[in-house]
Amino acid sequence: MTQQHSSPKLVLASTSPYRGELLRRLEVSFDAAPPAFDERTMDSRLAQLGVRKFACLLAGEKARSLAARYPGRWILGADQLAVVSEDPPEVLHKPGTEERALETLMRLRGRSHLLVTGVVLIDADSDRRFEALDVHRLTMRSFSREEASEYIRRYQPLNCAGSYRIEDAGIKLFESVRGDDFTGIIGLPLLATARLLRQAGLL
Repeated sequence: MTQQHSSPKLVLASTSPYRGELLRRLEVSFDAAPPAFDERTMDSRLAQLGVRKFACLLAGEKARSLAARYPGRWILGADQLAVVSEDPPEVLHKPGTEERALETLMRLRGRSHLLVTGVVLIDADSDRRFEALDVHRLTMRSFSREEASEYIRRYQPLNCAGSYRIEDAGIKLFESVRGDDFTGIIGLPLLATARLLRQAGLL
């Protein structure tokens, strides 16, 4: 019982080092746990919902998957989609291999795509819910295949939906970035997250 009272009120439904590092900037105590949810099981809902509602659906399901495990806590879930087209919706998945990462970057070069991040905060006991959406439009340069291949070899962005990390040398692949909160590109938009935490009385 003593341990329960000393636990942070917030649980981050992610073990991503990027999201954890970002959330620490808000100076709020939290635990982190992997969500018990396979996002690919929801792929069939994409066409029906569209990418923006779909991103919030995935973020919410990640958070809800931990509700039974963390009673009395608030759970924060986030999900980011790299979107080539919204009509019809087409989402890029994490490449997993260098070959697929290179294929993705060559497809994105010289054109724009969206990064859509849904953030959902739920009360594990009541399922009370706050949510926010962050959207960035990114335009890549017409870089060479050799430059893309060298970037992938050196930085290994294999767990990133667009096959890049804009917080490392991946920034050199871009021509422009448009959005409200740069931290959203890294995986957790802090302006929106801080808003949700304030609504829940956690910040």
